[in-house]
Amino acid sequence: MKTLYSTLSGRTLQQPKQLLTAIAVAGALALSGCATTQAPTTIDTGSFSVPAYQQVKLSNGLTVYMMPQREVPLITIDATVRVGAVNDTTSGVAEMTAAGLMLGAAGKTKLEIEQEIDFLGASLSSGAGKEGSFISSNFMAKDADKMLPLIKDMLVAPDFDATEFDKLRQREIAGLSQAKESPRAVISRYYDKLIFSEHPYGNATSGNSTSLAELTIPQLRAFHKSYYQPSNTAISVVGDFEPAQMQAKLEKLFANWQDSEPVTLVDLSKGLPKLEEADVLLVDKPDAIETTFLIGGMGISRDNPDYVGLTVINTILGGRFTSWLNDELRVNAGLTYGARSGFSAYSASGTFKISTFTQTATTKETIDLALKTYARLWEQGLDQVTLDSAKAYVKGQFPPKYETSGQLAGLMSDMYLYGFDDAFINEFQAKVDGLTLEESKRLIDTYFPKKNLQFVIIGNAAKIAPIAQEHGKVKQVNMTDVGFGG
Repeated sequence: MKTLYSTLSGRTLQQPKQLLTAIAVAGALALSGCATTQAPTTIDTGSFSVPAYQQVKLSNGLTVYMMPQREVPLITIDATVRVGAVNDTTSGVAEMTAAGLMLGAAGKTKLEIEQEIDFLGASLSSGAGKEGSFISSNFMAKDADKMLPLIKDMLVAPDFDATEFDKLRQREIAGLSQAKESPRAVISRYYDKLIFSEHPYGNATSGNSTSLAELTIPQLRAFHKSYYQPSNTAISVVGDFEPAQMQAKLEKLFANWQDSEPVTLVDLSKGLPKLEEADVLLVDKPDAIETTFLIGGMGISRDNPDYVGLTVINTILGGRFTSWLNDELRVNAGLTYGARSGFSAYSASGTFKISTFTQTATTKETIDLALKTYARLWEQGLDQVTLDSAKAYVKGQFPPKYETSGQLAGLMSDMYLYGFDDAFINEFQAKVDGLTLEESKRLIDTYFPKKNLQFVIIGNAAKIAPIAQEHGKVKQVNMTDVGFGG
């Protein structure tokens, strides 16, 4: 999953994967408060649509997306399985299963696989997010007959070598401890737990030190058997290949991979929280010299029809360097190096959050100014000049998100995971152009949390606890506690 101000998916797709250099649009405009009668201005940034691709289903139920891109002799493969932290039976098992795919497969050791990848000059990685697990690879088109079987073996027949798994677990536990030294690295995990509580969206992909220590290889094997099945998987192929030949290769390669049992998926639309009061999760880090915080509430699902309009409005609030939040908190007040806002959208829900950090001594001033700036959405609203500037910016930034083969493969993987189609891309610029001041007001009133805001504040609790108490019912935890505030 990616935010409206970052990428589409929850992973860094996050393999976040960059057509055209972003157009330089309107510099710093004066962001006046009240609506104006000035006529809308449309800036033509050219049209952009998804390159031609095919979606087929193999005889075993495996979904395949194929998008030929023959400019360079490279191929990108994304294999995406509908399973992630929301399916965890033990915290972190989805991520550790996905990471375990790299530990050897079909009799080849981890070292042998790494040496083969290095020899071919290819790349190969695996991981998991909230709702999906993946294997991603880039390689020369001439090496397809070597790389495709290797990817298949990792996906279908991982060895989960005991010695390598123990090393992996030790690294992950040490990494969790290290991550907690940097509040910005982990604050979103605390935030998701605060917002979603016991709902599966509250599960941290990383797990925690206790749960990882208890994980066993039989658990990984059982988890893999339950979810890594062809009917629950999609393979996206982008690059220099002939679709008919690629389909035939994949059909033959995966012919013996069959569903072993019904896949049980979680109904994520059930049990979503109501957030009926303002809550504050105060995470005490006694050695902190600055305070890091998130403010917000519930967001939207990835297939929400208003996704595009919210992208534009969030751009004004906190989605670019010249946003209201960054202008007020960084440029004008000098309280932080940066302030942002955004929607993180999942398949059935999501979050909205404002994020920044400041010196401990300026915690109250920064939180108050962030809230005051956020309130401008309702108290002053947007004006036409500001809206037009944001629309031009969003249209200019959009095509570069889908330039590389990796980004395009990631797009198709997201379409599979989150249930939207290429209309999102093909209609994006028209939807941006069609956004009016009146429609913007509806979106603000409908989707931006106004009451019962949720806060995660990480810092020196001895100094900032009284400030936290001003904003809701406070629950205090220690940064060194196992987990993320549950």
